[in-house]
Amino acid sequence: MMLFGKVSWQLRGLKKLPWSCDSRFFWGWLNAVFNKVDYERIRDVGPDRAASEWLLRCGATVRYHGQEKWQKDYNHLPTGPLDKYKIQAIDATNSCIMRIGFDHMEGLEHVEKIRLCKCHYIEDECLQKLSQFEKLQKSILEMEIISCGNVTDKGVIALCHLRNLKYLLLSDLPRVREKEKLIQALKTALPSLELKIILEIK
Repeated sequence: MMLFGKVSWQLRGLKKLPWSCDSRFFWGWLNAVFNKVDYERIRDVGPDRAASEWLLRCGATVRYHGQEKWQKDYNHLPTGPLDKYKIQAIDATNSCIMRIGFDHMEGLEHVEKIRLCKCHYIEDECLQKLSQFEKLQKSILEMEIISCGNVTDKGVIALCHLRNLKYLLLSDLPRVREKEKLIQALKTALPSLELKIILEIK
């Protein structure tokens, strides 16, 4: 309720903005609110629950170890022991996750697959931050990055730190320029990828 009250108060303030103001400002601000990290919440409920809340709040979905069903509804997140539900896969298709929210992922230990598709706020700094988290460096096996227009070679190169990565799909990334050099760097850093790497850069 406190969050809703704070948002409502800030929304009233936006009425003063001129009609010519780009609506992207409003949505960028609102999405930043959804991405804000509550470190106290992470401590209270654990990283998997807090990350689940963040991801679903931003329009992503998660799947837990031992379950086939994807969690899509924030209001129907499972209850029970805090250590029971461990995130195994994340599908952030069309979500508004952004760099400021990525600290939610730092404590995740069991994530094996991440799909970033049509994520307008995903940029190099997101991939760099993701690749710095030691637990994710060990757990992530598969990644898909599709139609994320702000990602460049610099962001993809950061994935070299995901030392157990087995499958990587890059598709429709117009700002990725040096395909051959990128392939060579990934294969050199991650020889276990072998022929499971799929690069479809347009």
